[in-house]
Amino acid sequence: MNSSSPVELDSRLLQRLDKGGPRYTSYPTADRFNERFQPQDYERALKKRAEGLAAGLTIAPLSVYVHLPFCESVCYYCACNKIVTRDHSRATQYLDAIELEVDLHLRAWRHPQQASQLHLGGGTPTFLSDQELRRLMAILRHAVEFLPGAEMSVEVDPRTVTPQRLANLAEMGFNRISFGVQDFDAQVQAAVHRVQPFESVQGLMESARSLGYGSINTDLIYGLPKQTPESFARTLGQVAQLRPDRIALYGYAHMPDRFKPQRRILTPDLPTQAQRVSMLEQAIKRFRAEGYDYIGMDHFALPDDSLAVAKRQGRLQRNFQGYSTQPDCDIVALGVSAIGRVGNSYSQNAKTLDKYQAALVQGRFPTEKGIWLSNDDLIRRTVVMALMCQGRLDFDAIESTCGITVSEYFRPELARLQGMVGEGMLVLEPRAVQLTPLGWHFVRSVSMVFDRYLQ
Repeated sequence: MNSSSPVELDSRLLQRLDKGGPRYTSYPTADRFNERFQPQDYERALKKRAEGLAAGLTIAPLSVYVHLPFCESVCYYCACNKIVTRDHSRATQYLDAIELEVDLHLRAWRHPQQASQLHLGGGTPTFLSDQELRRLMAILRHAVEFLPGAEMSVEVDPRTVTPQRLANLAEMGFNRISFGVQDFDAQVQAAVHRVQPFESVQGLMESARSLGYGSINTDLIYGLPKQTPESFARTLGQVAQLRPDRIALYGYAHMPDRFKPQRRILTPDLPTQAQRVSMLEQAIKRFRAEGYDYIGMDHFALPDDSLAVAKRQGRLQRNFQGYSTQPDCDIVALGVSAIGRVGNSYSQNAKTLDKYQAALVQGRFPTEKGIWLSNDDLIRRTVVMALMCQGRLDFDAIESTCGITVSEYFRPELARLQGMVGEGMLVLEPRAVQLTPLGWHFVRSVSMVFDRYLQ
């Protein structure tokens, strides 16, 4: 069943789609991590991985994520862990800490590890100068050997990069790039304190293409202050003109009690629920009309992009950076607040710079919390990721992998899916659960049925 086939979403369904819920970049989700998981637990997971490789066992490929938290100015909608400063000397101190963290990994592994993926996120990775980014790459390569053809991606702020900087990033080995756009309307940009004219982004995208970047992503947000269906339609038209390889479309969640920068957004300036639904509907219809495949959740890609190809071939994966083409990976996450996965564990570094750096100066991993996955967690992770990535739960595959009888183990969950069958979201086959094209838009809701922590 072609999950990219057009489906009609009426206003009732769109309102349901514009609701919060776990994004399932992991299972269990990060809010289930606990402080019982200590730095020594993380070190044990690293050593177990190295021992498995030395013994010739089949071990998950490695992906590396580096969180670079600094921004020169604050975007009011932002819910990321960031440090707003114009003091660029802080980047040097931060790289000193990253170097200590990388050395601890190498000590646990004893030998450098091979990796098929690198992602620099933030914050604003390009807050670092080219010289500092080159130093970061040298630090990483001390403990990690990036394989030929590795996916090397970086998030950039269109306000702070130039065509020359994009060329320098390409020279460092980066082959994928993501531009944070959010919205092109001048009033909206002023309301969220992120002014970046369309023309400047257009010029940077043209430069990135000429430099040979293999995939260009654009982030958009609907539900921002001062946004209207009419203004967002103009932004969608401009994005269509840019024609990025991938588009990530997020709904703004206004939580000023939790995220301090959002307190600068005036509630009366926010669009109504009806306007949000209208903007979501416009975006889905426009991207379909422009030939984009719907990947899942809130991601779209051109049919020849590797993400769309991976979905068609049943190779799609999902990790903390969202959908991925890489095989099911261990993720070594470096930097303040970074979340990683090694073996049957998840872990997160300290969320404040002081705690992060203090741990490293003391010669220990800055792990603040995490979780060892139980057997039930592993089974449910397999199920959730099958739904999120393939849109299909094949009983034979799950039973051979997990050693369970699906119809018995998940009897209550399968019963709860009956309502979604009636709504046209699922087809219950004798030995499988299959999402319909409509169901792909609600894959998060379907996955939540199997989340033990929500039951």
